[in-house]
Amino acid sequence: MLTILVTGGAGFIGANFIILARQKKWAKVINLDKLTYASNLQTLAELQNDPDYNFVQGDINNAELVNYLLKQYQPDAIINFAAESHVDRSIFSPRDFIETNVVGTFQLLEASRLYWQQLSLQKQQKFRFLHVSTDEVYGSLTPQEPAFREDTPYAPNSPYAASKAASDHFVRVYNHTYGLPTLTTNCSNNYGPRQFPEKLIPLTILNALDGKPLPIYGDGQNIRDWLYVTDHCEAIYLVLQQGKIAETYNIGGLNEQANLTVVENICAILDDLAPKSDYRHSSLITFVKDRPGHDKRYAIDCSKINRDLGWQPQENFDSGLFKTVQWYLSNSEWVNQVRSGSYQTWLQKNYDHRQV
Repeated sequence: MLTILVTGGAGFIGANFIILARQKKWAKVINLDKLTYASNLQTLAELQNDPDYNFVQGDINNAELVNYLLKQYQPDAIINFAAESHVDRSIFSPRDFIETNVVGTFQLLEASRLYWQQLSLQKQQKFRFLHVSTDEVYGSLTPQEPAFREDTPYAPNSPYAASKAASDHFVRVYNHTYGLPTLTTNCSNNYGPRQFPEKLIPLTILNALDGKPLPIYGDGQNIRDWLYVTDHCEAIYLVLQQGKIAETYNIGGLNEQANLTVVENICAILDDLAPKSDYRHSSLITFVKDRPGHDKRYAIDCSKINRDLGWQPQENFDSGLFKTVQWYLSNSEWVNQVRSGSYQTWLQKNYDHRQV
């Protein structure tokens, strides 16, 4: 069984990956997470008695800690999920994104290089550094343009996207210059269970259940490709196992949807699963002033990972969205915990000033 150091494993995608990795016995896992606002150890509570899972609170910028963990656990691979990831927050506080996504990735790469260089030749050949990135590094598409490919030029349009683009470049450099065996994945918008409710889908679900307005930026026609988080985790493990060193693999859900359509579909599901006697949930939809530099469309061409590794998403958008809504309805304790005072403060900061 592999031993994997997972960074950012208490966040949305990282936690889902760890749970799947332990359920399927993919690997022993050391989870290094700073425990920022979007991290939640309750998500991983089912693993608290698992002897092959270890949690360590810490920052990937802490080189001394990372060096200690590498020496102590001797991992076969590192998967870097650690990132600030919300575009709206990056507009308010770009420095946080530079510190974690750029400087933090550099620190992790440097520690990995030093660790890898002292391994035996056999272990060096086995070791992998897998960096999890985003389709937002490629910029924005018009409705007619073909989907992003791995060779699409980078053109980030937000502080978040720029920070992830920079981290991708550092990963490339550490392979090209030092020979570190790296892999990079660029994914489309993830959704599913255990997602912090600042993102569109969980925000819509929880606001709708509370009878609150469902804010939609602009005209609601911004298009995203939606990837169910379990499909993403399966793809990451496949790339780790079979991906070609130094290659990039785009991972998409093949589900392009306008934001308005996503919200309307959630409302329709809630009308069936949690009906209100006096109104339909879609009546809560509220169009608000758009955010600055809002990209019009993202779309992923994932033909490379399908052709080379045989992966394709298993969930279509209808099935994945239904499962997601069901999860939030069934996990009120988790929901109540993450909707703390700081979360309410963020909602007020980001939405209250926007004109309807």
